[in-house]
Amino acid sequence: MKYLIQMKNTYRGTCTGVYQNTLQNPNVIMLLLGAALLCVGLSEASTAQLATAPGSGVEFGDDRIYEVVNRFFLLIEGNLGALVMIAAGLGAIIAAAFGAYRAAVGLLVVAVGAFILRSLVAIFFDWK
Repeated sequence: MKYLIQMKNTYRGTCTGVYQNTLQNPNVIMLLLGAALLCVGLSEASTAQLATAPGSGVEFGDDRIYEVVNRFFLLIEGNLGALVMIAAGLGAIIAAAFGAYRAAVGLLVVAVGAFILRSLVAIFFDWK
């Protein structure tokens, strides 16, 4: 019985201390809670590629990824890409006319990026 009372008092003191610290330092507590949630939530995602590591016995085929990326490139190089380029180009002209030069440069980058996307991917990711 003596141990139960001691455990009860210890538990009550711990809870009281945590409560008082939470009231005094709410930002620190929220930071620690958020970091803990991220660590617990992302721990499973961080080991996602271990199943396809060399020697694991699992074969990985990138055929589906290739097909999706190829379809995306066909869309960007086709009518959708032309629409994006025209909209971004017109937006850049209008933004420059109103004096928003940062927005104009951003829209110009979007227009040129839609035009040379496949070349950029081929350069940076050894795409054939």
